[in-house]
Amino acid sequence: MKHHALEQLQVIAEVGQDYPRQVLSRTKRLERWAELLEQNPTRRLATLHQTEYQPIRARGAMRADGSPISVAFKDPILRAAGLENDSYGEAMRFFELTDNQLHKIICYCHFGATVSAATAAHYLRKLIARQLMFARLRSMLIG
Repeated sequence: MKHHALEQLQVIAEVGQDYPRQVLSRTKRLERWAELLEQNPTRRLATLHQTEYQPIRARGAMRADGSPISVAFKDPILRAAGLENDSYGEAMRFFELTDNQLHKIICYCHFGATVSAATAAHYLRKLIARQLMFARLRSMLIG
């Protein structure tokens, strides 16, 4: 049997992608992204320039080759779970991040033209820890 990348198959045939999505919780998606970044922690990744000053629609479409988001998009597990592209807006939707949360991970104003993969992963780990802390508090208060 010969194996081909999806992109290669789409050139010669119509490839349907209506298969069921792999369901991953928000925490699992964020953990997977952090793990991918941690595989090459010294890698320099592109930031997005001045996301906070872009109109909402333009901000959502922003992307850069070699960004932390593109690392996530290259992963077949995250794509199977529903990550559709490597844009800022798609990362917000898929990882269920606020504009402020994603801005802290990927904006030029925090890191300059590039951010290390380790630093991006660190910020993701902080989000995960905060989410888990709130979940524990909620369960203690509500039961």
